[in-house]
Amino acid sequence: MDSVEPSGLQPGEGAPGCPQKGLLQPSDSSELVQECLQRFKVTRTQLQHIQASLLDSMEQALTGKASSAPGVQMLPTYVDSTPHGNEQGNFVVLELGASGASLRVLWVTLTGIKGQRVEPKSQEFVIPQEVVLGTGQQLFDFAARCLFEFLDAHSVRNQGLQLGFSFSFPCHQTGLDRSTLISWTKGFRCSGVEGQDVVQLLRDAIQRQGAYNIDVVAVVNDTVGTMMSCEPGVRPCEVGLIVDTGTNACYMEEARHVAVLDEDRGRTCVSVEWGSFSDDGALGPVLTTFDHALDHASLNPGAQRFEKMIGGLYLGELVRLVLAHLAEHRVLFGGYTSSALLSQGSILLEHVAEMEDPSTGAARVHAILQDLGLSPEASDAELVQRVCAAVCSRAAQLCAAALAAILSRLQRSREQQILQVAVATGGRVLEQHPRFYSILQETVKLLASECDVSFIPSVDGGGRGVAMVTAVAARLAAHRRLLEETLAPFRLSREQLAAVQTQMREAMAKGLRREASSLRMLPTYVRATPDGSERGDFLALDLGGTNFRVLLVRVAEGGVRIVNQVYAIPECVAQGSGQQLFDHIVDCIMDFQEKQGLRGQSLPLGFTFSFPCKQLGLDQGILLNWTKGFNASGCEGQDVVYLLREAIKRKQAVELNVVAIVNDTVGTMMSCGYEDPRCEMGLIVGTGTNACYMEELQNVAGVAGDSGHMCINMEWGAFGDDGSLGMLSTCFDVRVDQVSINPGKQRFEKMISGMYLGEIVRHILLHLTSLGVLFQGQQTQRLQTRDIFKTKFLSEIESDSLALRQVRAILEDLGLPLTSDDALIVLEVCQAVSRRAAQLCGAGVAAVVEKIRENRGLEELTVSVGVDGTLYKVHPHFASLVAATVRELAPRCMVTFLQSEDGSGKGAALVTAVACRLAQMAHV
Repeated sequence: MDSVEPSGLQPGEGAPGCPQKGLLQPSDSSELVQECLQRFKVTRTQLQHIQASLLDSMEQALTGKASSAPGVQMLPTYVDSTPHGNEQGNFVVLELGASGASLRVLWVTLTGIKGQRVEPKSQEFVIPQEVVLGTGQQLFDFAARCLFEFLDAHSVRNQGLQLGFSFSFPCHQTGLDRSTLISWTKGFRCSGVEGQDVVQLLRDAIQRQGAYNIDVVAVVNDTVGTMMSCEPGVRPCEVGLIVDTGTNACYMEEARHVAVLDEDRGRTCVSVEWGSFSDDGALGPVLTTFDHALDHASLNPGAQRFEKMIGGLYLGELVRLVLAHLAEHRVLFGGYTSSALLSQGSILLEHVAEMEDPSTGAARVHAILQDLGLSPEASDAELVQRVCAAVCSRAAQLCAAALAAILSRLQRSREQQILQVAVATGGRVLEQHPRFYSILQETVKLLASECDVSFIPSVDGGGRGVAMVTAVAARLAAHRRLLEETLAPFRLSREQLAAVQTQMREAMAKGLRREASSLRMLPTYVRATPDGSERGDFLALDLGGTNFRVLLVRVAEGGVRIVNQVYAIPECVAQGSGQQLFDHIVDCIMDFQEKQGLRGQSLPLGFTFSFPCKQLGLDQGILLNWTKGFNASGCEGQDVVYLLREAIKRKQAVELNVVAIVNDTVGTMMSCGYEDPRCEMGLIVGTGTNACYMEELQNVAGVAGDSGHMCINMEWGAFGDDGSLGMLSTCFDVRVDQVSINPGKQRFEKMISGMYLGEIVRHILLHLTSLGVLFQGQQTQRLQTRDIFKTKFLSEIESDSLALRQVRAILEDLGLPLTSDDALIVLEVCQAVSRRAAQLCGAGVAAVVEKIRENRGLEELTVSVGVDGTLYKVHPHFASLVAATVRELAPRCMVTFLQSEDGSGKGAALVTAVACRLAQMAHV
């Protein structure tokens, strides 16, 4: 088993406990010395046990589970961001409890310029003992008087002063400026404070003084101040360590792991409060009789056991107890003890550091001991130095084991093979005791080998660090205001959504009457949905992009079976002549028939043609205009079914019976309609967006007949092109529209569909960067690039399963160097944009289902909506937001959303199958 020696880590075992007075003593004094010193040695195994036990205690406290043994408290500090380096302004700091019975007032100026630092003004006030042990009001009135005396002395103008309150005692924080004292430590015992909000007590005291207008922005413990005082560097400083009068650590934890916060994003600083750690199983083997004696005589017996082995308030007392024990057993000072040596608190931390320091020599040891009324010999000085070294080495090693637990926690929660992190250190033990510092670093390296740790001494954590917390809070508040102002137009109220629903109803009615409207409301000549009796083999064609599909669809009693093949449409064909394009399509059909053994058969064919068309019949569709990169000449204004039939004639070897031309939205409805007869609406939310539904034939102007139904292709992407959506359009929508291939058109689609949402987000991010809210105000060339932010990133970033580090990875892959704060803001922007899109889509669906309900004169309508499109299917929240909006705006419609499977292929075949069924019925 490895043993930790004062000079480092060497093999060996721990020894039995030091003898107590009254027991049989070893005859050889050197043996007694050896046994006492050996008791302060800690083995590597013991350190690993403490590390594991403390880590377990941390994780139990984070989850809110009760621990069987007293453990750490893991208190959230509500500090949610570390400094960016651009924080600036003047701040007042009141520091209480960091250095024993004193308080400090500081005036801190932050320049916001890296490397440029203004020395703070400060004044220290000694707290009288009667105040330390008096009432809470006495303490806080004293603090307020000191504060005002300082401000008067420095002629500070009475303007809105922001104050950070460093309160270095165990507290339960419920907000950045709300903190309840759990228990006094460090010798304080003021009555009426435990269980009270110390910020409110300070505010009350300031109010009683009445001379200055001071806003207490944040209450901060010294450990958090230490972490926050570090300059931003190559690696993040996300751990703070204090070893002063007491000891503690803090670190930036993933907020989703802190049960009491109920947050699922971001990070928050957690104060470990490890001084209270006292697992007997882990600490028992390393506790000595001197530790027990010290604890028994303390103000809080049984509490803060870990702190009493490490903190500077106790190291001198442990040394005193050992020296007194050795003197009583005639090993030191010729067996002589003085009243000072036997008096509690006579040896201080400063004495221990000086006596252990080899550079001071034996002369300083002699001087300190003589001040205690002792007459040391030369051999006594050497032995006293060994005692000091043993006590301090153990303290450093225990501190390292606890720090290693935090580093292991960070490495595990961030899922990093090697954790690179900076630890800010503060406190007199670390500052005045170089050997303590070096042993701490060596032991951490041994116990947390998977962590690459750099230690950075804090520059006035209690002053500059607390001011930085206050400045960061001010920065976050300012950024929050700017972010809310930017995103406010995307947060639609129920009234705004109801207005969209009403406007769509009006546009639908006008379009059906063939009056001027932004909704075309095109008849598709699909007069019925599937009833389940359809049977047979059908061909389907699917043309809607750079790939073209041919499908054989077999509709049987057991369901639908599909065989398909994908063919490419070369760019030269897509942008050549119409004859070239349709000849290529027929060549692909012939190839498919040959491979499927269908040559010579004339099967009914449905043609999904996903471009804007005006249908004149089920098998007649006039192409209005090409989209999606197609520009084949001689097609616009022509019947595409006619063009297909002409190409078939030119290839005399093939016979095809083209029954129907189908829009992909209609195909989606029909595909789902085969599974659910109540499906009477189709919805596409992918690259673009559209909807269709079954309308009463009598309401469709220009189509003969007064009974039955007709599927209407709404072409709702153009809704609002008449300016009716102007009140919802933001400056970001305008920018996206202006650089699109069709400015002023498809306005509804540009607020909803996948082709545009990423661009809207990109423009918002550019705006926030210009305001300094994102990326520390530094514009990146990548973000200036159009279409760099794909809509798929919204789906990935908003995924509930992604931790914040994964969100950061997605954005860093785009070349966007960012902080955790930036990642949270980008997430919020994505959520606002996609939420608005889903709500607008839901308002449209609500308009349609309410129209169907009113058409049929029903109190309640039960209807299903067939849906397709990658945005709807892949985005983690889009579908639920659409459904929630429909429930709110159309409460009398029970709407079920069904995801379509191959609406453009299977749907086209089912349109053809239904048409064949209806034709057979008419013939009969």
